[in-house]
Amino acid sequence: MTKLSELKAEFLSDPDNREAYEALSPEFDLARKLIAARVAAGLSQAEVAERMGTRQSEVSRIEGGRQNVSIAKLANYAEAVGAKLDIRLDPVRPDG
Repeated sequence: MTKLSELKAEFLSDPDNREAYEALSPEFDLARKLIAARVAAGLSQAEVAERMGTRQSEVSRIEGGRQNVSIAKLANYAEAVGAKLDIRLDPVRPDG
């Protein structure tokens, strides 16, 4: 059986695939942070949904990055998991 890490390495060995993957880095990072905040709060997606006044499927879409999410919705999610939304723009530094 092939390991996921091996498949990922093979996929990323193609420069076009690597570029596309890296372009999605902000979405992956946000998804990891949302899920980590929910898990740290000890909540299921259904419990977060109840606190947000929405359905579990909506929370799944928010966490999965399968939709554009408004700042208001992110703030509502943060409140539901007992977190604070903090949006930052960091300057891009040239390589080197």
